[in-house]
Amino acid sequence: MAPASVTSVDVENVTFPLTVKAPSSANTFLLGGAGVRGLQIQDKFVKFTAIGVYLQDDAVKFLAAKWNGKSAPELTESDEFFRDIVTGPFEKFMKVTMILPLTGQQYSEKVSENCVTIWKSLGIYTDAEAKAIEKFVSVFKDETFPPGSSILFTVSPQGSLAISFSKDGTIPEVGSTVIENKLLSEAVLESMIGKHGVSPAAKQSLASRLSELFKEGGVVSLINDYVTN
Repeated sequence: MAPASVTSVDVENVTFPLTVKAPSSANTFLLGGAGVRGLQIQDKFVKFTAIGVYLQDDAVKFLAAKWNGKSAPELTESDEFFRDIVTGPFEKFMKVTMILPLTGQQYSEKVSENCVTIWKSLGIYTDAEAKAIEKFVSVFKDETFPPGSSILFTVSPQGSLAISFSKDGTIPEVGSTVIENKLLSEAVLESMIGKHGVSPAAKQSLASRLSELFKEGGVVSLINDYVTN
């Protein structure tokens, strides 16, 4: 039986496979973690999206150098750990799949609001970021996302954010739009798993799976064993 750290994850009937190829990248990505994003509305927790966070396969080695030996609860509580994921010198891929229907405008305005809040708190909101946000919102303007459809983000360490959409669960080879702004590319992931991230469940999943992968060592061969068997 595969360790939990090298398996797919199911979130509200959405399956996030162990490895994927992402749009606008030649790399293979490993599932870091996945979880639901929801809001408490009166006395009910309403689930809106399922979020999967994937990391370029050499990210585990980079993160393990600093974080190996820490428990899952310790990592979950560490803002610095998630900041290292956001800013690390490796590619990231995020898949956001709808549980409830959303319009592109609803989604982009909420993400933009979160990004701008992060930047303003750090004193780094400039004209360049304002223009990047404007472009980000325009990409989503005419989109609608029924349940089961996905928004896909590929983040490069050089600072590009590739955005694409999938209505049927497939992943296109190339992003439909690329925005060159390092702060935006990092802030989209930060808004999911950062200090005030919208998915505590995804953060817990990342911490749990990565703490196990750090322990197991030899992660590439371990994953290959379970992918090929």
